[in-house]
Amino acid sequence: MLIKEYRICMPLTTEEYRVGQLYTISKHSHQESEKGEGVEVVKNEPHEDPIHGPGQFTEKRVHLSSKLPSWARAVTPRIFYITEKAWNYYPYTITGDHSLQCSFLPKFSIYIETKYEDNCGDSENIFRSDKILGDHEVSFLDIAFDEIPERYYRSLEDPRFFSSAKTGRGPLQEGWRQHTKPIMCSYKLVNVKFEVWGLQTRVEQFVHKVIRDILLIGHRQAFAWVDEWCG
Repeated sequence: MLIKEYRICMPLTTEEYRVGQLYTISKHSHQESEKGEGVEVVKNEPHEDPIHGPGQFTEKRVHLSSKLPSWARAVTPRIFYITEKAWNYYPYTITGDHSLQCSFLPKFSIYIETKYEDNCGDSENIFRSDKILGDHEVSFLDIAFDEIPERYYRSLEDPRFFSSAKTGRGPLQEGWRQHTKPIMCSYKLVNVKFEVWGLQTRVEQFVHKVIRDILLIGHRQAFAWVDEWCG
């Protein structure tokens, strides 16, 4: 199992991000469906948790065939999807369970805990890491200055150049996390497990790279699209 914690700051409040996140997910789902892939919703229902209170449970099939690298496509069927289960008790969410399955790899799982706070990513041990076996890497992702895959780059979605007409926020300069108000942070503890001898390290590292790119792109777009969903 490979465990990493990602911290992604945004020039928003947590309540603003709640709206922006839902809008971004909905827009992405629509775009992917037009390409013949995307998200198939299996369940979407209220859920009550004794600790976190009322929330929403969703189960989705995320179709990924065209997004796999060539070495992975060689060993996967033409129709490939991951079943994603999520419990949303915003500002705390869980994505996946430790038995999350993909359509043909029973020993593969992804488990993500997320907490959202109105700060610049300086909350330490937010997931009570004493519960975690071994050390894990903490990585700050900068939506403005960390690189994303070139094929996903859009100048209109670049926080270094984007300026919001409705909120007056942006563009983001070097060191923006230290002086920007408002600011919030998505803390994500990501567990990836692939128990197949000879492939475990390669697959787990690849999945983390994909997740990192998804987090960066999704958060960049949530900010760059703020004038579409704000107000």
